Amino acid sequence: MAEANQSGQLGQGGERRNLRPNVRSVVLLSGGMDSCVCAAIAVAEARDSGTEVAALHISYGQRTEARERQAFLAICDHLEIRQRLIVRNEALRAIGGSALTDVNIAVPEITGESAHIGQTVPVTYVPFRNAHFLAVAVSWAEVLEASQIYIGAVEQDSSGYPDCRPAYYEAYNQVIRLGTKEGNISIVTPLIALRKSQIVSHGLELGAPLDLTWSCYSHGDGAGDAACGVCDSCVLRLRAFQDAGAADAIPYTVRAVSAD
Repeated sequence: MAEANQSGQLGQGGERRNLRPNVRSVVLLSGGMDSCVCAAIAVAEARDSGTEVAALHISYGQRTEARERQAFLAICDHLEIRQRLIVRNEALRAIGGSALTDVNIAVPEITGESAHIGQTVPVTYVPFRNAHFLAVAVSWAEVLEASQIYIGAVEQDSSGYPDCRPAYYEAYNQVIRLGTKEGNISIVTPLIALRKSQIVSHGLELGAPLDLTWSCYSHGDGAGDAACGVCDSCVLRLRAFQDAGAADAIPYTVRAVSAD
């Protein structure tokens, strides 16, 4: 399912018509902190080159789907990204196998005894998720004649997901070169080698609206929900703000940051 916005429309056959031909970059924007900073980087670089950014959001039946979509729209408004596309992926929830898409698998709470995140692949890993997201982004980039796809993948201080490693994106770039019409689209990963605290600091320097983002894996079904503060994503975020010496403006049920 695709959804149009104020600067684009769907044709009678379902095809998307590009009404902003100056778009040269597509950014995958989940609504989380990393993707928000990545989008701010993409927008800054686009302005320097006199081009524009298009934002892609993919819902996949995750627990916090509605809250993440709300964050996506708010971030786009703040960064003045006018061309947006929201797509729903039904496959990942149907396949399951992740605490984010299967309500029968609990989202783990990080305690003092389990504070070392990223040593193993956690149950919050959604099998091969980023490949699904990138496939949609590449397809849209071809239609827009965009040459870059920004994604806020992070290897340092991360949950240990295998599809957030540099080698993965090097391989995917080769797939794009071989599998697209012009072969001139590339994936850009500006955050991949940064620590989370560096991402917070860089985001604040850029004026990225971190207060509009949502990182929690557990809470977010209601408009007034607070983040749980104990899932691995919340703990990584809280540690990052703490290490950066900055205040995190979003509400939390608890702020249980464990020391490394």
